[in-house]
Amino acid sequence: MKRLLNNRYQLENRLGSGGMAMVYRAQDLMLERTVAIKILRTDYSGAPDFRERFRQEAKAAASLSHPNIVTVFDFGLDENHLFIVMEYVPGSDLQYILQQQGTLSVKDTLILISQACNGIGYAHRSGLVHCDVKPQNMLVTPDKRLKVVDFGIARALASIQPDEKHDIVWGSPQYFSPEQAGGEPPSPASDVYSLGVIMFELLTGHLPFNASSGEEFGRMHREIPPPMPRQFNPGIPLSLEQIIIKALSKEPASRFSTANHLGQILDDLNNRLYQQPDFPIQDRSVFEPNEPSLVPGYVSASPIPTSLSGSSKYSIGVLESPVESVAVFQNDRFQFDWITWFLALLTLIIVGGLIPFWIWVYYFLNPPL
Repeated sequence: MKRLLNNRYQLENRLGSGGMAMVYRAQDLMLERTVAIKILRTDYSGAPDFRERFRQEAKAAASLSHPNIVTVFDFGLDENHLFIVMEYVPGSDLQYILQQQGTLSVKDTLILISQACNGIGYAHRSGLVHCDVKPQNMLVTPDKRLKVVDFGIARALASIQPDEKHDIVWGSPQYFSPEQAGGEPPSPASDVYSLGVIMFELLTGHLPFNASSGEEFGRMHREIPPPMPRQFNPGIPLSLEQIIIKALSKEPASRFSTANHLGQILDDLNNRLYQQPDFPIQDRSVFEPNEPSLVPGYVSASPIPTSLSGSSKYSIGVLESPVESVAVFQNDRFQFDWITWFLALLTLIIVGGLIPFWIWVYYFLNPPL
């Protein structure tokens, strides 16, 4: 690969590689900034259908502007190599972090996946489905800011063999949804399923399903109920386990409808478990108003508070028990009664003091004979 791409981008060092592309750190000589460039393999770049679909998907991805999505700056073709120019994000992908740590804490998982939901949910509202949600497509900075990358590339790959339904590449077998495994077009609920798989893996160190082939992965996603995460990690809160199992429902209609919805649930749970009253949380003003915080039919043995709305920027203190609630109410009422009695006494003193005055005025104007 030559070091100068499209007479503009100076390639510096390779950041990573995969089955379909290589990623480089580079300098944009025109705008004088550091960028990341993904260069696709020649066998993908040479397919005319893929080129056109890649162009369409890259344009759609470039229209996304969100702090939890890697920004697409440019795309093109240079010496029969398709490339896409993106924001450079220092840090590691989530897969590397998981390999280094084995598992993540509940708190870190909630923080990271909530950010992923923010970005993917924003794309859902813009009419885009990621199609290939996996840890490798989530970049994490040293200060735990997560950005999602590669919107639409898996969908573009499907255009290479559009007539062969079961050979369509709709995502990675470990993480794709049952409908993707069946060769059906993905929906926002498909991305939610993939997020459920990722949460399962982050918290347990295991995928919900293990297989030796993509076909077997697909069968298990379609037919086999996932194991309960607490079997692998008893420290997972019951509420979070139920959220994960709901996200891994076989039927799309039984999952959280969008990543927005899942993100709100995770924010609420994070607030309940770790936040203090009046502690600021991430601004979720981008969510649609009046979006319910729980889908109908979702039952939690440890109910998740639903007081957080799209317009709220602050958490609400949660009383731990009815006794505490009653005590607070009685204390407030006690304070209110003291104020009432004070005002009543003050009124009595004022009125009582005026009575002798008005008697004097009466006798002054009407002296006795």
